[in-house]
Amino acid sequence: MIVAEQVLDVVARHGARTVFGLPGVHNLAFWRAADGRAPVVVRHEQAAVYAADGWARATGGLGAAVVTTGPGAANAVAAFGEAAAASSPVLLVASEIPQALRRPGRLRGVLHESRDQAALFAPLARAVFTPRTPTEVAAVLDEAVAAAMRHPRGPVYLDIPADVLGQPAEPLGHAEGWHEPDPAAAEIDAAAEVLRGRRVVIWAGGGALDVEPSVAGLAAHIGAPVVSTFQGRGVPPTDHPTALGLPPHEPEAAELIGSAEVLLAVGGDLDGMNTRNWTMPRPPALVTIDPAPVEQPEWRPDAAVTGKLGEALRGLVERLPARPAWAKPDLRATALARLAADPATAEAVALVEAVESARTPDTVLVCDMAVAGYWVGGYAAAPGPRRLAYPVGWGTLGFGLPASIGPAAAGHPVLAVCGDGGLMMALGELATLVQQRLPVTVLVVDDAGYGMLRYDQVVAGHPEVGVDLVTPDFPALAASFGVASTAVDRVDDLAAPLAAAVAGGRPHLVHVRARLLPPRITSPRWHQD
Repeated sequence: MIVAEQVLDVVARHGARTVFGLPGVHNLAFWRAADGRAPVVVRHEQAAVYAADGWARATGGLGAAVVTTGPGAANAVAAFGEAAAASSPVLLVASEIPQALRRPGRLRGVLHESRDQAALFAPLARAVFTPRTPTEVAAVLDEAVAAAMRHPRGPVYLDIPADVLGQPAEPLGHAEGWHEPDPAAAEIDAAAEVLRGRRVVIWAGGGALDVEPSVAGLAAHIGAPVVSTFQGRGVPPTDHPTALGLPPHEPEAAELIGSAEVLLAVGGDLDGMNTRNWTMPRPPALVTIDPAPVEQPEWRPDAAVTGKLGEALRGLVERLPARPAWAKPDLRATALARLAADPATAEAVALVEAVESARTPDTVLVCDMAVAGYWVGGYAAAPGPRRLAYPVGWGTLGFGLPASIGPAAAGHPVLAVCGDGGLMMALGELATLVQQRLPVTVLVVDDAGYGMLRYDQVVAGHPEVGVDLVTPDFPALAASFGVASTAVDRVDDLAAPLAAAVAGGRPHLVHVRARLLPPRITSPRWHQD
């Protein structure tokens, strides 16, 4: 076994059964040693990390990507940053120039050489590993995986010299693992004391995705409605009696949160995007439950529990008496009816409804940073956890299509919701869908420009400059890749063709023209009436 094969074995053992990458002169050992497990070849290194991120979000396990030296590594930085903002456990393995050609402190003009390639990733990474011998690689491989999977999760960077990748592997070292500690009984007691007898709203963050039944069980037990963050969508499913099913930015949700006496935040995400930069109405008391300590929270909790979320939630059920629900269960229907009755947002609600009717319970929605993606990501019903990938953390335009490769490779049908601008940033990945025969439907909501930025200029009273784009004939473009396509004239006519495309189980592009008003989850509309 050579070192490159050892890397593939380790990540597969930890859940990354499919690795995404792009071959280069320095990392060809990954393809030579793959033995039927060759990395899925994408068309851009950024797409490799987006795909690994999509895999991690859909599976809850490790996502892995391999890229080559220099420009290959640099191309991956933006997607690596999105994984960092979303706390996605991604391992990025890059090659480095051959160790035999490296001279400490000197740049010698070796192909793809840089002074410190790892420094590109250090500000974003949970950890950085730069082993320089097979022994060092074997010593850090499991620890690199553990660093990505251990809470707080996030991407890890590992680079290995090209001439080391092809050398015989050494026996693996030992890693500490990533198991969370048991929560302290005293912390659960203190949290229960704050919650007892009060009106509670539960805030379900991305850290709660793997304990959805426990969140739903506590919510039902104490009669608390649940507001899910962007990362926590599907906790619990939208049709659960306790699920609000609305983002906290809508008036009905904000009013509900503000009328509570305690906010119980499970799994984090009390961040700027979810709380409108912490201007959201906040109940008088706050209790947090997190798998790891939160560094410098903006809102200081009155009680904090750290450790295994499931055990903490079960501990609260044991300590708190059952209570009836105190909030109205139909706020989502009320809000959507209001939005559908408003001519400014009726078409957007029709889009959300078309997407909801087209998806199956197993379909993963992947939304780009587009106005259509904002509506679907924030408002479409979620049948369960890990059925939405939405890049709200770093806001990386161009995420939608390449990120869809990950969940599709994991066996899920995928519906990617893109705008014309974001899709143009990753068109080459249409070829990846065809080559890998992936069940991805790409919905392009075409407003002939950067629609969100156009809106920003209008709101600011600025002229519309740089936001109107020449766009291709998308159905013809899809055909050039061998992708089936459907053109729809109006959003109101979208539901049936979109459902047929998703049900087809093969690459398909659906195109519709529409200019939508951004929803209230976008910062320019946070404080609008």
